[in-house]
Amino acid sequence: MSGSTGNGTGTRTDGRVERGNQTRRLVLGRTMDIASVEGLEGLSLGRIATELDLSKSGVFALFGSKEELQLATVRAAVAVFADRVVAPLRDVPPGAGRVRGLCGNWLTYSSERVFAGGCFFYAVSAEFDARTGPVHDAVARARGDWNAYVETALSEARAAGDFTAGLDVEQLAFEVIALMEAANARSVLLGDPRSYARAEQGIAARLHAEATAQGRKALAADRPASGE
Repeated sequence: MSGSTGNGTGTRTDGRVERGNQTRRLVLGRTMDIASVEGLEGLSLGRIATELDLSKSGVFALFGSKEELQLATVRAAVAVFADRVVAPLRDVPPGAGRVRGLCGNWLTYSSERVFAGGCFFYAVSAEFDARTGPVHDAVARARGDWNAYVETALSEARAAGDFTAGLDVEQLAFEVIALMEAANARSVLLGDPRSYARAEQGIAARLHAEATAQGRKALAADRPASGE
């Protein structure tokens, strides 16, 4: 009897947890799109509850405060970004081709409007760059992690012999990320999709300029699969 009751209680608890998880995913899907267009300050528990026809108390129970909603939104966006840009290349060996694949995936992530306002992190960085506090720190950490990831990919490609020994990894990472973000900004503001082709051309030129003969061959090969 006690075992049966325990199983029933566990089932009911699991059901509540799953419904809570579904609601959380629904809320964060909406908040990521809002934040990419209006910024994280555009989020509020009441607004989300109204837009998604949820109880405000239910949304509050999941997130507790506007700041926690903002932080959860940043964490969710990091997961989406990693899934679209980084994860498809996890099995691609280090080298120039992997670097090119990362840049290409980023441009696709922005151009396909995975987030309604283009790159989520470009949008919220401008909003929080001069502020302090947990949300600023979360945004800065996400941006820093991406910069470091690109630098690591370049360093590994250099070690594999695809880039010259004298490559300034930090400088090249800065330049290719700047080109990607310029394409995102111009596309969002001016509605100019040609910006992505220009960025891709500029990135290809910079990578070729720093590549060895081996690296140029890798760059000329088919782009690594991006999970499309």
